[in-house]
Amino acid sequence: VNAAVFTAIKGFEGFVPSPKPDPIKLPTVGYGHKCVKVNCTEVPYPFPLSEANATLLLQSDIATRVPCINQHIVSGVVLNDYQVSALTSFMFNAGCARFMNSTLFTRLNNGEDPNTVAAQEMPKFNKACVNGTLVVLSGLVARRAQEVSLFQTNSSVLWHSWV
Repeated sequence: VNAAVFTAIKGFEGFVPSPKPDPIKLPTVGYGHKCVKVNCTEVPYPFPLSEANATLLLQSDIATRVPCINQHIVSGVVLNDYQVSALTSFMFNAGCARFMNSTLFTRLNNGEDPNTVAAQEMPKFNKACVNGTLVVLSGLVARRAQEVSLFQTNSSVLWHSWV
């Protein structure tokens, strides 16, 4: 991934120095770190987080998303660093399982034009469950639009260059 993914995720998530619920009531801290333990005790930094420590936490979180791309996008699919960054941002938000079970994933692996696939498939992931109801969130609509734009950024730096 390149630096664009950090800028994008920081912009989407905002800086939260102490644990607080996100729009769907999941406790988050830093730049979108979803806590897995009560009071986010898995976070190795003291609260309130400094922006520097929040960035370190984000780097760690991103490092856990990239393997999903490496392990599940088939060889022969050529993506540039911006496309991988956009997919990483997408998975940071939606998760690897949702990506792997999506038509976005299937169409990329089927060899369709990646830019077309991203433009058609990423915007579909604009909903979240709020109070038991699946609703379109304006923040997700904006996020997906920016992820598509990032995905469609030209670059000669290739990620999957097995062809």
